[in-house]
Amino acid sequence: MCSACLKPVYPMEKIVADIHIFHKMCFCCKHCKKTLSIQSYTPLHGSYYCIFHYQQLFKRKGNYDEGFGHTQHKTQWLLKTTVDESEA
Repeated sequence: MCSACLKPVYPMEKIVADIHIFHKMCFCCKHCKKTLSIQSYTPLHGSYYCIFHYQQLFKRKGNYDEGFGHTQHKTQWLLKTTVDESEA
């Protein structure tokens, strides 16, 4: 089954990226929707990007979280530290 369209995938049209199976046409960049190949993709947080947009989104915020629409991990650490200090 294709991870993107949930339809059956035949061996001749199958691409395996990480542990996910895709049709060749369903394996595309989350940002620009350009069709990807095994040599031209970058995975992050369960999404796939073309190398150009992966670099562009990283440069926008300077980290791998905010540039891709996720909160930074350091905020989770700060919240945990604040909770630990209030319990002590």
